[in-house]
Amino acid sequence: MRRTRPLLFVLLALLVAAVGVVVLRDPQSVAGTPVAGSSAAPATTTPPPATTTTTSVPSSTTTTTTTTTRAAAPLAGKIKPGEPRQGVATFYDSDGGGACSYDPGPDPLTAAMNEADYEGSAACGAHVLVQAGGKSITVRITNLCPAPCRPGQLDLSAEAFALLAPPVKGEIPVTWTLVSPETAKTIAIRYKTGSSQYWCGIQVLDHRNPVARLEVQAGGQWRQLKRAEYNYFLSENGAGCGGAIAVTDVHGERLVVDALPVRPDAVQATNVQFARAGE
Repeated sequence: MRRTRPLLFVLLALLVAAVGVVVLRDPQSVAGTPVAGSSAAPATTTPPPATTTTTSVPSSTTTTTTTTTRAAAPLAGKIKPGEPRQGVATFYDSDGGGACSYDPGPDPLTAAMNEADYEGSAACGAHVLVQAGGKSITVRITNLCPAPCRPGQLDLSAEAFALLAPPVKGEIPVTWTLVSPETAKTIAIRYKTGSSQYWCGIQVLDHRNPVARLEVQAGGQWRQLKRAEYNYFLSENGAGCGGAIAVTDVHGERLVVDALPVRPDAVQATNVQFARAGE
């Protein structure tokens, strides 16, 4: 019996080795399917790589979008940029003053707007390109032309009319369009006579584009003021008088002016100006 035991051990060892060879040559393992206990993750559980779509945006996109938005003039009233208007032009002796409450000035190229297009002083300060007989001039709206002025009519200063036609004609057909002119000026603010912390009227001067609205900061909030026909924005209960002011043009550009002292009749300069439409 003692001689047969080593022989049995040898036979058992040979049997174990043979089984190990069979396991290692399992065709599934050769094909790449992991066996139990393997650290390799099954191919079916590996997520596909993430796909990222990148859209190239031209460098001019921002400018184009801004131009489109401004050209749309979302806050414009009856007078809209880029829309030529047909009418007639007459003339009168203008000194630059009038219903818009501007001071008389040296600029001779001004005009009074008919009542329909004056639109409660919304046209005040607007610049319009007037064309007639192959000639053109740019004038600033400073006054109201009441009836019998008709819709579309401009009552030009005598100097402006003379640049388009001989004064003896008296009235000529014209085409006019709202424009956004070059200017070296910045916007100025003026408080109306009698303004105080309890009541104030605020006027915007030297603006490139027509002003659509004015807000004042009161109690940490912005409050829009009503516009009078004489071109002042009124705070009848004094809210915001002497506080920060926000001015928005017809194109939607909003400029904020730091608080200014309530100094009636004083023209107070700022360092802001509306951008030219289309830029």
